[in-house]
Parts: sequence; structure tokens; C-alpha cells
Amino acid sequence: MLVLGLETSCDETGVALYDSEKGLLADALFSQIDLHRVYGGVVPELASRDHVKRMLPLIRQVLDESGCTAEDIDAIAYTAGPGLVGALLVGASCAQAMAFAWGIPAVGVHHMEGHLLAPMLEEQPPQFPFVALLVSGGHTQLVRVDGIGRYQVLGESLDDAAGEAFDKTAKLLGLAYPGGPEIARLAERGSVGRFVFPRPMTDRPGLDFSFSGLKTFALNTWQRCVAEGDDSEQTRCDIALAFQTAVVETLTIKCKRALKQTHLKSLVIAGGVSANQALRQHLEKMLGEMKGQVFYARPRFCTDNGAMIAYAGCQRLVAGQQDGPSIGVQARWPMESLPAI
Repeated sequence: MLVLGLETSCDETGVALYDSEKGLLADALFSQIDLHRVYGGVVPELASRDHVKRMLPLIRQVLDESGCTAEDIDAIAYTAGPGLVGALLVGASCAQAMAFAWGIPAVGVHHMEGHLLAPMLEEQPPQFPFVALLVSGGHTQLVRVDGIGRYQVLGESLDDAAGEAFDKTAKLLGLAYPGGPEIARLAERGSVGRFVFPRPMTDRPGLDFSFSGLKTFALNTWQRCVAEGDDSEQTRCDIALAFQTAVVETLTIKCKRALKQTHLKSLVIAGGVSANQALRQHLEKMLGEMKGQVFYARPRFCTDNGAMIAYAGCQRLVAGQQDGPSIGVQARWPMESLPAI
């Protein structure tokens, strides 16, 4: 089955073609970072308008690169949520219109399920069951995964997601949007031990997260330094390192707890923050000590992309799932509500 995947949940337009037998044939992505950077964050209306502008050219590009035509496509998968409603509607309406015109089925895909399954696109994919750490700008969750659609949320963020905390901390330090890569870049030049940030909610049982306090701690630290006349680039680097280390070690501690609780030895990390090298190194070290293994997608499939939607949609379409002709999206969508296949 040849599936066209469309991703428009936020600020990146992704298109891909996935073949159930041959694998990923082609993918293309347009990021709106430059469009939103001037505002310091995503402007939903601008995001929606840009998706409209980019969608059809990207579809044509993917078809050209794969050597396929519209007649070759067997089904369409699109992101139906969670995400920005206006942005989601662009992909959903485009997918349903093409499915109707071409007489093929369409299926809406859960955005976070797409991220969770992105490591399946690699040469050595994880085997079920495993624990997944989903870390992005909007979500931080620990999930037990026994199969596609068989999800048990073990813990999640009670306030800011990890990626959101990265972006907000970067903004208060005067760094450009998106903040995650900027924090990581500065952290490489940070002095170890100059600042020590708390590891929130690690001193109590449970697998939930809270990162809003770290953001406040970073702000107070920066303001104190500025008041003392030290607003140097090196101070920014030191704060960035302390903040990143606190987030990474907090995530690592909770992942270790989740693996012990579930008696599993395989961990998948997915979502935009999973591209962070410090996080990968800490988790690899931890899994090595536990004689387990950590899996993740290549960096370009960690952020939002069409390939993960095409793959996830293909699995559900092959299992017989498809949507009716109505256009529906969900800003919020509990992953545990998804049907198992």
C-alpha cells in the first residue's frame, strides 16, 4: 500500500510517501521558523496561511522525487490532532479533498503516535513492548507501549512541557526562537558546576513532570547576575548548561523509574527534544548500565515531519481503519483513546 502522509499540526509542513513493502520513498519538509522568529513564537494564523501556501508544491515535489503519480497513491494519512486547529484543518481538508477526488481512503493520525512510531523508520526499529519518552514543545509523557494503539500513560508534565520550558528559558535569556537548539548550543561552552538547578519532582515517588519551576529558577538566576553587573555571554552559557543538565537528568531519572516499574529494558525517545545530544548520551549511559537499549529516530524525523504520519497512517490503513468523508480535527486528543490494531 502506497500512503501519502501530510503533517500540518503546528509550524512545519511535512509531506511523505510511504510504501508498506518498500518503506519510505520520499519526504519533504518546510519549516516556518524564519516566519515566526520575529515574534518569538508561533503565530497560529500565520502558520495556517503558510501551510496553505506550501502544501501542494510539497506534494508535487514528493511525487517527482519518488517517481510516482497521483494514480499510484492508495490512501492518504493526515495529522488530525493534537495541534493548532487552523493548521490541522489545512492538512485535513487537503487530504479529504484529494481522497474524495481520487476515490481512495483517508485516515486521521494522532500527532504524538506519529512521533512515538518514528523510530520504526530506522534500520533497527524497537520491538514491542517498550517504554516511550515523548518530549516535544507541547508534550512530555512516559508511555508503556505494548503495540500500536495499546498505550498506557505512566506520567506526564503537570505544567510546561520540556520543549516549552527550553523555549521560554531561551527567550528570557534573550536567545532566538526556537530556544531548544540555542540552549544546547550555549550549553556546550558552559562551565560545569557554576550554577546548580533543582531536579523537579525527583525527590518524591511517581512519574509525572514539572518544568515551570526550572524556568522561574533560571529567570531568578539571570536577574541576580544582571543585578550584579554580570550579563556576559559566558554567564548565559553557564545558565544554559545548568538548565539543560537539570532537564536531562530529571528526564533520565524518571525514565529509569518507568523501566523498573514496567520491568522493561527498551526505551524509545521521540519528539523534538529527543534530538538533544546531551539527553541521548545520558539515556544511552543509563540503559547501558541497565543492560537495555535506547531507540530514537534520525534528527530530521525527531521534529514534526510527514514521514512519521505516513508510517503511522499506513499501519492503521493496512489494519482496515479509515475515516469517513467529514473533516474533523482535535486540538486535544488523549493518546490512550486510540483503538488498538
